[in-house]
Amino acid sequence: MKNAYDVIIVGTGVAGCSAALHLPENKEILMITKAGLEESDSFLAQGGICVLKDEDDYDAFFEDTMRAGHYKNKKESVEVMIRSSKEIIRELINYGVRFQMENGKLLFAREGAHTTSRILYHEDETGKEITSVLLKKIQKKSNITILTETTMLDIIEKENHCHGIIVKTNENEIKPVLAANVIWACGGIGGIYENSTNYPHLTGDALMISQRHNIKLKNINYVQIHPTALYSEKQGRRFLISESVRGEGAVLYNKAGKRFVDELLPRDILTREIHKQMKLDKSPYVWLSMKSIKNQDISIRFPNICKKCLEEGFDPKKEWIPVVPSQHYFMGGVWVNMKSKTSMEHLYAVGETSCNGVHGANRLASNSLLESLVFAKIAAQDITESQRPRRNKDSQIYGSTDWAELKKIYGIRKEDYQNSEKYFKIGKKNLIKEMEKEMRKGDHNESNNHKVKCG
Repeated sequence: MKNAYDVIIVGTGVAGCSAALHLPENKEILMITKAGLEESDSFLAQGGICVLKDEDDYDAFFEDTMRAGHYKNKKESVEVMIRSSKEIIRELINYGVRFQMENGKLLFAREGAHTTSRILYHEDETGKEITSVLLKKIQKKSNITILTETTMLDIIEKENHCHGIIVKTNENEIKPVLAANVIWACGGIGGIYENSTNYPHLTGDALMISQRHNIKLKNINYVQIHPTALYSEKQGRRFLISESVRGEGAVLYNKAGKRFVDELLPRDILTREIHKQMKLDKSPYVWLSMKSIKNQDISIRFPNICKKCLEEGFDPKKEWIPVVPSQHYFMGGVWVNMKSKTSMEHLYAVGETSCNGVHGANRLASNSLLESLVFAKIAAQDITESQRPRRNKDSQIYGSTDWAELKKIYGIRKEDYQNSEKYFKIGKKNLIKEMEKEMRKGDHNESNNHKVKCG
């Protein structure tokens, strides 16, 4: 690891990868991830990625997104995402992403709250397919360094200008790294919840750091619960049963074996109905039947979901499986403008970490991969156009990374970060306190998520 880079990207999911691939090759880039390369939530995205099939679908796509978000979406962001979708899909295909096809034509799936089929997919592992392809392309770039098991502890900033980050390496070394620009692409907040489909190391670190440095946050009470995660009495991450399963015809049953809801309702409304039924049944789950999917072999359409169900002792071809709502996605986050810039200069946020308003109060299924790719590309383009030099002879920025100098210039001390467990515990406590404060306000989102307690 060098002392300084042109750009530091915190996160190696689709948002981080998209940003890296759209930056010029003459820029030195550092990408870090808190865990392993395959331990981002991008790898877990099962359903697919939305695309504007043709101009006739624009109004419906826009309305579906707005309606799912309870019309609290930022219209300009929604328009940019939809209008950019065709170009993003072309890029992915050119990179080598293998979307499902039939007779040489792309296949489109439908999921909950969509009025038509507009979702491209790869089996039931679309996120893994896209992220793997992007990472392989990045690993061939000589200007990009990737470090795993490397944690961002803080940012280096002065007078509301970001100058780099403080990291803890995989050898437990506390190290300052300077940069002309920093991009946060570090995922969501599932790790602060007892039940979540997210990886547990995704604990909203960028939000905690934002609180310490007065970086603007937005809609942090907008937390999405996915209606159908596989119920288990085991501890750990909950396995998602994709929305596309219900889109293909799977149905939900109560304890008495009767259907009780329209399975294609928006996620937040369906979650509320499932919670009602669980309360009536006095049960920790409801039942999902994939036996009602008649037009295709579920072991081919959903091979990994079927495999996981079998590992848990359920054969979805022969029996119903127990499902329960679990924390899934964060629509709020670090406030950004239309160029993915935060309220701090030279600090960007993309993907689930950010809040550009595209999702409103509730995300439409399969919009997350698209939104991440679109706005990460925009961030990279803005950095390229701004051309901030890594070193500035007229200031002390990007000079020494000696801790004595850092204390003098930025007021930071190495000893403040030595006990990282205590450091994050305090940050988590403050974040949860602020989220609960927002959830107590009158303007809740519609998803009933304020009832979910942070663990």
